[in-house]
Formats: sequence, structure tokens, C-alpha cells
Amino acid sequence: MMPARTPLRPALTLLLALCLAVPAARAQAPARVGDLTLHPGNVPRRLVGYGIVTGLDGSGDRSFGGTGATTPSVRSVMNLLRRFKVEVPPEQLRLRDVAAVVVTAEVSPYLRAGGRFEVQVSALGDASSLRGGVLWITPLVSDPDEPPVATAQGSLFLAANDAAHGVSARRSNTGRVPQGGVLEQDPESIPPNVPRLLLKQPDLPTASRIAAALNATFGDGTAKVDDPGSLTLQPRGATPEAVMTFFAALDTVAVVTQGPARIVIDGREGTLVSGGDVRLGPALITHHGVTLAIGGAGAVPTGAAADSTAREGLVRMNARATVQDVAAGLHAAGVRAEDMAAIFEALQAAGALRAEVVVR
Repeated sequence: MMPARTPLRPALTLLLALCLAVPAARAQAPARVGDLTLHPGNVPRRLVGYGIVTGLDGSGDRSFGGTGATTPSVRSVMNLLRRFKVEVPPEQLRLRDVAAVVVTAEVSPYLRAGGRFEVQVSALGDASSLRGGVLWITPLVSDPDEPPVATAQGSLFLAANDAAHGVSARRSNTGRVPQGGVLEQDPESIPPNVPRLLLKQPDLPTASRIAAALNATFGDGTAKVDDPGSLTLQPRGATPEAVMTFFAALDTVAVVTQGPARIVIDGREGTLVSGGDVRLGPALITHHGVTLAIGGAGAVPTGAAADSTAREGLVRMNARATVQDVAAGLHAAGVRAEDMAAIFEALQAAGALRAEVVVR
């Protein structure tokens, strides 16, 4: 009796394909108008500040404790102490638990005084890590010549240490403080409700679908496409209350859209995500001992045949192969994450890949 064939290898192959790339079918995806568009004037306010992170475990700026007693970091600590009527000679400062940082944030133009928001913190000096630190209260400004409009403080949240996975903790000198910012002044002017919609990602087919959905919901002539990034609206009613009700209603209208032809590759982890019906044309690429052949007289079907040639450093695909097929073949050939990103960028440059390639 023949032994039962174990399904382990097909299951692992399927799991690998699902983890490496999503199916490239250009599915019709419903979305709200409010998720695809912006109202005129809805421009985030960008805030920035210079602050100090304390409580570090010896991983702060190495300039502390050295001979540079007049460095910006040392002067910042001296100024903070003076606010509490404490005078310490700069040459006496021997601190390794403090780091100078830049604090940035984006705030909605409609956020009022008292509203909270997230802030990003990045080391400005030579601190090796901000892990375990606390951001000292930091004034935030929208322009260096204007008074502060917000403040930020709180414990830093950093990404998990990836050292156990063979990745250096290079991201430990940046972090964020969730809800650590507080707006302390109302915006000078609130953007008016202009009867227009602006697409977050300009695209003429998407703009046409939005206009068709709004006209079907509110009547013909409600929306007209100006260009791939803008639509003109004709609100029903002239009072401010009616206009606000109209804007609130149109943001909830469902629109059937198509995913963009875009490939996103993580150059460190090797994760690849494909959106849209992305297929490749004929091409021949050799990179670091691996040859990728798409189309041509010698092409073979994908699957088992492609897997067998991958062991010899040759990945062969039929013309019009999907991104998922190529990614699975390259992974079977042992191609590294950064090399896979380079191959897809080369396919785009050669004209075999008609999609946007985003490497992060």
C-alpha cells in the first residue's frame, strides 16, 4: 500500500504565498466619500518644538559629562533648572540620563483648545536610546516666530526591541507619546465650508465614481468633476445649517472603487503587498546570481516547474504572470528582501511592470 501523502509541503507553500503577497485581483471595494476626499481648508497644522527627555538609563547624550559645557543640550538643562530657581554651574553637570529631542505633530485645523493629539519625538544629539524616557513639558509652535499654541509631555512609547530577531535597535532613538500633546489655543480662523471636494489621491476614474454616487443619492447636478483631484458641489439649501447637514450626509455615501496598481515592499522584512490587478510583461533580469525570466519561448508554467528551476538560480514565468507568482518564485530561490525590492524596481524601470513600486 502506498503511504499517504502528507499535505505539509502544500500547506507551507500556500502559507508562504499568502504571507508574502496578497492576491492581485482588482476587486471592487466599497468606501465612503469621506474616506476618499478632503474638504477645502482641511489642512493639518504642523507643530514643532525643542525639548528634553529625562529618565534614560545612561543612554542619553554623550556630550553630558564631557568638556563641552556650553553645548545646546547642557544649556537647555540649565535653563530648565533656572525656571525652578536652581542654579548649577555647567561644569558640574554630569548627566547621562538626559537627551535633547525634536518634537513634531500634525493637528486637525478643527481641533480646539483642550484637544489632545499624538506627538513624535526624535533624538537631536548623540543619544543611543530613548527607551524608558519621559518627555519634559515642551512648548509647540507652528512657526518659530510665533508664540506656542500647544504643549507636549509624557512617557515615550517605542517600538519593540528587534534585537532578538537579528535587527539592530536602530529605531530606539525615536518614539511617540500617544495623546501627549494638548492644544492650548483655538485656531485663529476656522476654514469655511467651500462647496468642493478634494481627492486624497487624485484619480479621474475615482472622481467620476464619486460624482456618479453623489448625483444618484442627492439628484443630478449635485457633483461635477473639475479634474482628477477636485469636484464642485451644489448643496441643497442655502442656510448654514442645511449646508452642514449636506456635507455630513455626503461623507457617508458609499462609492465602489478599484484598488490602485501599487506594490509596497518592506526592504528589511521582505513583506510584499500588491494592490490592483498587477501583472508583468516579458523581461529577463539577472541579480546577484538569480535570473528571472518572464515570457519568451523558454517560459514554463508557474508552480512545481518554477519551483524546480528556482533551486538552480533560475526563476522562469510565463508572460502576464502575477506579482504573487514572481514573489513566490523569488522567495523559493532564496532572494533576500533588499534584492527582491531591487528586482521589482528594475522590472518597473524596464517597462515590464506597470505599477507604482513603493520600497519602505
